[in-house]
Amino acid sequence: MMIGQVVGTVVATKKDEKLEGLRFLVVRNLDLDGKPLATYVVAVDSIGADRTEVVLYATGSSARQTGVTKDKPVDAVIMAI
Repeated sequence: MMIGQVVGTVVATKKDEKLEGLRFLVVRNLDLDGKPLATYVVAVDSIGADRTEVVLYATGSSARQTGVTKDKPVDAVIMAI
């Protein structure tokens, strides 16, 4: 798991049909002291996070283990606020 802060959204005009209805958020990585790093990730929002919230997210095959992302082409998912 990684920690980050939601800084924006991504809008896709066309996407894989398995991704329909999913919301994509831009997450800025934070260090252990909560200070922003210079790296970002786009993650599927599985819990309804809002802009500026600090979240936990998972990447890789773990990102496909939530009820929202099961068997979908996802590499990052927000799973806790």
